Amino acid sequence: MALGACALALLAACATSPGSERALVSVSLPSAPVNEATRLRWLDRVSWGANASSDAQLAQRGLALWMRDQLNPRPAPLPPAAQAQIDAMTISRTPLDQLVIGLDAQRKAADALSDEEQKKAARQAYQQELTRLAREAQQRFVLRALYSPNQLQEQMTWFWMNHFNVNLRKDNIRALVGDYEENAIRPHALGKFRDLLGATLHHPAMLRYLDNAQNAANRINENYARELMELHTLGVGGGYSQADVQELARVLTGVGVSVQPLDAVPNVRPAVRADYVRKGLFEFNPNRHDYGAKTLLGQPIQARGLAEADEALDRLARAPATARFISRKLAVYFVADEPPPALVDRMAAAFTRSDGDIAVTLKAMFESPEFAASLGRKFRDPVHYVMAGVRLAYDDRVVLNVNPMLNWINRMGEPLYGHETPDGYPLNEAAWASAGQMNTRFEIARAIGANGAVLFRAPDDRAPPEKPAYPQLAESNVVRAKQGSLSEDTREALAQAKNPQEWNTFLLASPELMRR
Repeated sequence: MALGACALALLAACATSPGSERALVSVSLPSAPVNEATRLRWLDRVSWGANASSDAQLAQRGLALWMRDQLNPRPAPLPPAAQAQIDAMTISRTPLDQLVIGLDAQRKAADALSDEEQKKAARQAYQQELTRLAREAQQRFVLRALYSPNQLQEQMTWFWMNHFNVNLRKDNIRALVGDYEENAIRPHALGKFRDLLGATLHHPAMLRYLDNAQNAANRINENYARELMELHTLGVGGGYSQADVQELARVLTGVGVSVQPLDAVPNVRPAVRADYVRKGLFEFNPNRHDYGAKTLLGQPIQARGLAEADEALDRLARAPATARFISRKLAVYFVADEPPPALVDRMAAAFTRSDGDIAVTLKAMFESPEFAASLGRKFRDPVHYVMAGVRLAYDDRVVLNVNPMLNWINRMGEPLYGHETPDGYPLNEAAWASAGQMNTRFEIARAIGANGAVLFRAPDDRAPPEKPAYPQLAESNVVRAKQGSLSEDTREALAQAKNPQEWNTFLLASPELMRR
């Protein structure tokens, strides 16, 4: 017993990163081994989808330790073939400020051309480069969702990207979104909500998308201030007024973006020159800031300059309405479209008690009987459906061309970073369960189950496709374990399949595979 206790203590110490101040977040779950069916239900909910390799890891670690690993992610390499694809990307090799400043110079050079045909070609080349960078961000996300050992972190990265939504079609966000996900969202996905909120406020993708880059004294733009309260923190009915929106917009004046060279010094009036801040593309320009007195949520703002924004974020992040709004949205994502109010209450209490610690809030949810009772019932949105299908069909075999997956997701109406409005994609079943959606899912099930070999050929590969071009799903131990929970109708359909491709299609299109 003493040796076991020492081993657990050592594991806990190893799982805490050097210099980390936060205690390890553990989940109180039964220490006894759980059966395979239970493991697969947890994997389908906590990860991007159960497969043989993740089931083996969970079986080896046990549910409690595996969940602790997920709540306290450590840097973990992807399979070499996946990591090599990411390492080769421009967004992985070029710092954001260098990338965007160079693109802005390319845009200006195109606009300056006098020959109309040359100008048209140069502008088209600029747009194509923006699109290529956005596609890299989408590809990187898919590779990590498929193969990262830190599956919960990847789930939460998608959740927060949707919560703090930005849209590719606006301005130059195609060049910004990869860095937004990598440096504003992913590092804080399981950390403190206040840190995450601050990181999104300081990122040019958010400032451009919600127009705060245009927000200045005497030219107030309320877009970001309104969504910061309505969608990011307090929620509708969270106790703020239109006057609060106006005051927060004044707080945020001067918070914007600069694509000038990093060594360029703007002409700031002497009285506030010390307040100027430039970090990468982020800029706080005192010339554009309203320095007048402000009151937010019934209390005066005491700080000055950019520190006003920090004071406002502190107030918003720690408001009781924020604890409830964030907790309920997490429960909708992980438990049910209409989560039990008692569960949301417990999660909100954990959020408040931990000063907005996301992992601690999730711990309260994962330990709950409501979470355990919900396993297998949450409807998969298109992104979850595609990821789960490919993970189940091909396990840890590394996809060489994720573009077919992106196309499948697009066909179902949930393109990555493509939601037009700031509210993000809906998380409820009704949004994704139409007859048309089900028809499209059947076609995608057939694509994965009968012609999935397209994923393992580089886009420029001219070699003949491999044979067979479909996965051996019926031979998978995970699929065999899942068959026990299939309905009589699904088992009957599988029995009538004429060949392995059709069997795969029927399984992947079954009602049970639509849920996690």
